[in-house]
Amino acid sequence: MHDVVIAGGGPVGLFLAGELALKGCSVLVLERDEKLSSPWKALPLGMRGLSTGSAETLYRRGLLDAVISASGADVTKVGAAPDAVETPDPRDVSHFAGMGLNAADIDVGALPFRLPGPAMEGFMTSLEAVSTVLAERAGALGVRIVRSSAVTAVAQDDDSVVATAGGQEYRARWLVGCDGGRSSVRVLAGFDFVGTEPLFTGYVAKVTFADPEKLSLGFNLTPNGMYLRTPFDGHLGMMDFDGGTFDRSLPLTREHLQEVLRRISGTDVTLPEVHQASTFTDRAMQVTSYRKGRVLLAGDAAHIHSPLGGQGLNLGLGDAMNLGWKLAATVHGSAPETLLDTYHSERHPVGAEILDWSRAQVATMKPGPNAPALRQLVHDLMRTTDGTTHVYRRTSGLFHRYDLGSTHPLVGSTAPDFRFEDGLRLGELLREGQGVVLDFGSDHALRTAAKRWQGRIVYAAGPARNDLGFDALLIRPDGVVAWTGGPTLDCEAFEQAATCWFAGPES
Repeated sequence: MHDVVIAGGGPVGLFLAGELALKGCSVLVLERDEKLSSPWKALPLGMRGLSTGSAETLYRRGLLDAVISASGADVTKVGAAPDAVETPDPRDVSHFAGMGLNAADIDVGALPFRLPGPAMEGFMTSLEAVSTVLAERAGALGVRIVRSSAVTAVAQDDDSVVATAGGQEYRARWLVGCDGGRSSVRVLAGFDFVGTEPLFTGYVAKVTFADPEKLSLGFNLTPNGMYLRTPFDGHLGMMDFDGGTFDRSLPLTREHLQEVLRRISGTDVTLPEVHQASTFTDRAMQVTSYRKGRVLLAGDAAHIHSPLGGQGLNLGLGDAMNLGWKLAATVHGSAPETLLDTYHSERHPVGAEILDWSRAQVATMKPGPNAPALRQLVHDLMRTTDGTTHVYRRTSGLFHRYDLGSTHPLVGSTAPDFRFEDGLRLGELLREGQGVVLDFGSDHALRTAAKRWQGRIVYAAGPARNDLGFDALLIRPDGVVAWTGGPTLDCEAFEQAATCWFAGPES
């Protein structure tokens, strides 16, 4: 019997598998597809944007350089200068409803607690690039991946769960569904899935244009919808506000794609050939609970929404980073009884915010007699410093704050990449998935208190290049600050925080 079976071998499932194996769990991944590679995972159809927060997540596990390399990205446009003292200004703020923003309009002073580090920017990648790196990591850690094995049945009792795939039964202590927006695990385990119905049918395709000069590059909002033409040859995206009625309901022919494109673009553009094409909608749904007994969900299995703003992959990686260390501690019996419950309480609100962010963009882009006035208003707001800064905060993946019961603004937030004078960085201390105590004043009492947690928390002491005014911090394995210490260190408060996140039967 495995400790954990994961249904779904995409980036979310593979990252979670690596997190669990890193902490000594036996993990089996059941993947529906026969091969890792496919046209839908490679560029351009598999193109995805990784946010700064996701880059930071990969960096904290030593995976950032490998993903950058596999993505063909320019490392000089992703990382900060290694000897920088001040945080560089953000260079990318994505877009809202197809409207780009100017990074120079961000109010950097409104972005507290940031320090320079290797992961200061997001970058473009592909599902294939990310999955390849994560599959290699999982395999090196002993994860077994079984392909051509879609889950067809799920049964659980008080002690274990059985997933049936490819005619075989696989028993584990826990099952995690990472099997996408049409998750079999979600349906078979009986999760409630609620939300809003679609306003549009979306199209993504690789085509041949007879006359590409008739279509402008980038996002193009029109009175009849939106089309997107990227620099990749023949890469096309469209949004047709038909209430989602066409999605997967009729054959997706070349004639249909051409008719929709002509209507939306207002041109007589011709598509001589369609190489690959698929549809999607802006249906925005979320499970009411991320856990049901011994079954948990992560990524698109737990929440679906339109791809506007490129938040889906980032949201899923955040789920996996939050869940991995908590589930591993539960497997080993070293977790507080309530630890696994915090996966839902912390990640469900994040997913709900992303769904609303997606809905707001769709509403802004929907055609109609009042649409131009609404879009102009939003456009004007986006051109203000406050508007640009707000969008950056919402899309960068850096500024969400979990409610951990403290009023301090850094507690519950992702930790800055503190750097000791000897060059050691926080990101390097997090690579093994343990908690970290940073003690910038080398306080004897804190050192003594931290020894109690040896094996679960790494203690690091010494002066920092920039401590941002903190004397000490406790940081969870996912990089979230759990406690801060001021000039007069309160070791009792440290003990309470450590007990909350790390105290199990072995303590």
